[in-house]
Amino acid sequence: MLKDYQIIDADCHVVEPTDLWERYLEPAFKSRAPSSDLKVEGEEIVNKISDEVNVEGFKQIMQNNALSVLQDFNADSQVRVIKEMGIDIAFLYPTRGLWLFAVDTMEPKLVGAFIRAYNNWLRDFCSSYPQIFRGVGAINRHEPNEMVSELRRIAEFGWKAVVVRPNPIKGRLLSDPAYEPFWNECEQLGIAVSIHEGAHARVPSTGADRFDTRFAMHACSHPMEQMMALLALIEGGVLERHPKLRVGFLESGCGWVPYWLWRLDREYKDLAWEVKDNVKMKPSEYFRRQCFVAMEPSEPYLPDVINYIGTDNLILGSDYPHMDHEPNIIKDTIALEDRLSKKTVQKILWDNPMRFYGLD
Repeated sequence: MLKDYQIIDADCHVVEPTDLWERYLEPAFKSRAPSSDLKVEGEEIVNKISDEVNVEGFKQIMQNNALSVLQDFNADSQVRVIKEMGIDIAFLYPTRGLWLFAVDTMEPKLVGAFIRAYNNWLRDFCSSYPQIFRGVGAINRHEPNEMVSELRRIAEFGWKAVVVRPNPIKGRLLSDPAYEPFWNECEQLGIAVSIHEGAHARVPSTGADRFDTRFAMHACSHPMEQMMALLALIEGGVLERHPKLRVGFLESGCGWVPYWLWRLDREYKDLAWEVKDNVKMKPSEYFRRQCFVAMEPSEPYLPDVINYIGTDNLILGSDYPHMDHEPNIIKDTIALEDRLSKKTVQKILWDNPMRFYGLD
């Protein structure tokens, strides 16, 4: 709690320890564990990330979180930082897993083994501080037949959300018919679905086909992949068929939302006949009904975004401890109460993420 606000961090990250795989991988897969330099069987799991970016990124992380680095980002170091920021509940997302679970050429069964190991490790990590840490489960989009069983397993952990990437995986968009049992089960179990991009992954990513710098790739991939993910969920009928499904779009800001909803509504005005089986109302109505987006307090157009989409769909993530994490992000959000109102800040920090994650 900070300045009388209860606070949910809707997008906090863990940093997976290098010995996770040795400790948690099933015996049949231990020999294929990732190495400390992020390779699997000698092959890089990242794309176009330079040594210079790695060095500068580590410097920034060290500058903001030196003690956490020295303690290998263990649960004690993480909860200390979370409490210092004033956060009451933090939903935890992967870091290295965003790359490891998204190597498009990787054997699906191997990806599934990595995901089960990660989910088991995260369950134990969260058990250190169960009132503060909340796990967000990973799901194997490489093998659709494994998705429902793993979803049910993590639901038994008491977890309220899963994370999926927005990118095509094995040529499948999020609207692919192979994923329909998964969407149905998420809706039935009340599990929120968080869409989270990560630059430099070895899957098709906007910008990676034409740029090489992190500056360009990171700028492109996060908002543009989210835009196409939302389009896939609408155009492919996922949101129409599953009206109680809750979907969140994380770590891309919220400024893209008004433009994209206007654009899709404009296309729908002329071309509703083409998608009439899957899209029965304006795209913006689907978003307002069941989607959430993480804002950043430095976005200068927040009042205009709120005027367009309202105050019920905005949430906040700290992105701790990544290189673009802003240590003062909670304080900066609270400072918006003069521009946005105290009630709106309360919604962003607590009420909206409570609804998104289905908390009592």
